[in-house]
Amino acid sequence: MGHQVFLISRVREEYERTGDTRTAVATGLARTAKVITAAAAIMIAVFTTSLLGPDVAVKQGGLGMAVAVLIDATVVRLVFVPAVMELCGRANWWMPGRRTPKTTSTAPTAGREEARV
Repeated sequence: MGHQVFLISRVREEYERTGDTRTAVATGLARTAKVITAAAAIMIAVFTTSLLGPDVAVKQGGLGMAVAVLIDATVVRLVFVPAVMELCGRANWWMPGRRTPKTTSTAPTAGREEARV
């Protein structure tokens, strides 16, 4: 999940800078792909060490986690998510704009005394 946040936040930064979804996705992916791939490789290496143990259940769990991380890092994060983001275009960013509170400031009125503490 952390890698996904890393990718999306980088794409969002590029989108705010350029205003173009295609450029933002391409640049964000290019700048985060190495980090995501390296982190996935480390996790896969850690999970595959469980294959060295004697317990079959631990071997199965480790192999399953390694395969899941491999699929997640390659298919989901580096192919599926950028493709969907490019297809959605501006719709990717509808929620952050709606959640931003709209603040207005008003000047203090003349003749009104401030409370003293």
